[in-house]
Amino acid sequence: VIFLIIGFTYKFESTPGDIELVLEAISSKFNVSPWLMLVPAFLVIIIIKKVPPLPALLAGSLIGGVFAIIFQPHLIREVALGLDESTTSFFKSSYLSVMQSIFGDVAITTPNEMVNELLSSTGMRGMLNTIWLILSAMVFGGTMESAGLLVKITSVVIRWAQSTGSLVTTTIATSIFFNITASDQYIAIVVPGRMFADSYKKRGLKPEVLSRTLEDGGTITSVLVPWNTCGATQSRVLGVPTMEYVPFAFFNILSPLFSILFAYLNYKIRRYGDDEQDEEKTMTDEDRRDI
Repeated sequence: VIFLIIGFTYKFESTPGDIELVLEAISSKFNVSPWLMLVPAFLVIIIIKKVPPLPALLAGSLIGGVFAIIFQPHLIREVALGLDESTTSFFKSSYLSVMQSIFGDVAITTPNEMVNELLSSTGMRGMLNTIWLILSAMVFGGTMESAGLLVKITSVVIRWAQSTGSLVTTTIATSIFFNITASDQYIAIVVPGRMFADSYKKRGLKPEVLSRTLEDGGTITSVLVPWNTCGATQSRVLGVPTMEYVPFAFFNILSPLFSILFAYLNYKIRRYGDDEQDEEKTMTDEDRRDI
């Protein structure tokens, strides 16, 4: 709804003529065909089938490369000649171009500068700096967790959780704190989950309440922190600095606030019934493992 309002009220600098120039630049360089929609359709099917990430990424890259070879042979030759001017074999050109587009720099030139910038890519090599940051953040966060520093720092906040609303607020604040200090989404979810699990159980709150709160506080807000593993990745993939897209991340900003509001209003807060709570208390560790 917010984006719909912005779309109807915001005055854009571009004109219909600019859009036509972009479309002409794309058409002059690419063979645009409805058959190309099979690639995103294939990716949607992969998502629906819940294919594991690595096979999904591999399959997406391969089918994208195959369609590029079939529908954009002139670009395949252009990229290959930029790498090796002596290349004459189309098979070799296809291999060089697809591999280069996956891991290296690729720049396709059109009459439109904006389109040129859009079509420029650095592949996996361009992600290396982000990967180093992610690895460093994971090591730093893991060290702090293993040393018990994170729990020590935040254990005092558990005392503030005197009601359901304050408990949810404290959980979200702790997750955001870990996203900022530990720089890793995983830690921002797991550590608060361990810390507050007993508190939620004592208040008769079902596990899904804690799970939803951790999602709202840990998962969603991680992309708002520039040095967090998620924020760094999104910024690199989108090509937009984190602090520039933050003002437009309405869902990421509002979701934790609504979660806190609903907790204080006791709205959609699932609790154990008396029978369920008694059953939970008498359940053995072996029973939980079986579940």
